[in-house]
Amino acid sequence: MKKTEIRKKLIKIRKENFYKNLSINVREFIKVLKIIKIKKKIIGGYYPYNCEIDIMEILKNLEKKNYKISLPKISKNNQMDFYEWSFNDPMLINTFGIPEPSSSKKIYPDILLVPLVAFDEKLNRLGYGGGYYDRYIARVLRFKKVITIGVAYSFQKIKKLTINRHDIRLDHVITEKNFF
Repeated sequence: MKKTEIRKKLIKIRKENFYKNLSINVREFIKVLKIIKIKKKIIGGYYPYNCEIDIMEILKNLEKKNYKISLPKISKNNQMDFYEWSFNDPMLINTFGIPEPSSSKKIYPDILLVPLVAFDEKLNRLGYGGGYYDRYIARVLRFKKVITIGVAYSFQKIKKLTINRHDIRLDHVITEKNFF
């Protein structure tokens, strides 16, 4: 099955399951951070969009534990960067209708939570097809180690994705049921 077909099918399934209120348990997520021995405290999150799994409670909990939170902003040249953000800060709506931080303080996360359309057994990811996360991760890995954790519903796991040279494999994936 082609990537466009997989996207269409899984986004439809995601929308159908969205109102079941499936979520990742915050305590379980904190345990995962301990299991993979993460000590650095700059998190790159995302604002859930298009029925993506909601991580706002996780980010709120991490902020209370003195993690520095950042969210992505898309620039006019279609480049994504992460900017410091707090739950007390205002947000702006970008051209895609997604809330972004109003902050101009760019930061580079130690841990990057990546929304997924699909993922496979080898932790390859499928996004919306714009390449924003792949380009961002490739650029940041040139000067900093960043741990990538894909975030998805368990039904978004598929057997195998066809990947190309631009696709970046994730370090981990977490769903409402499992940690890979």
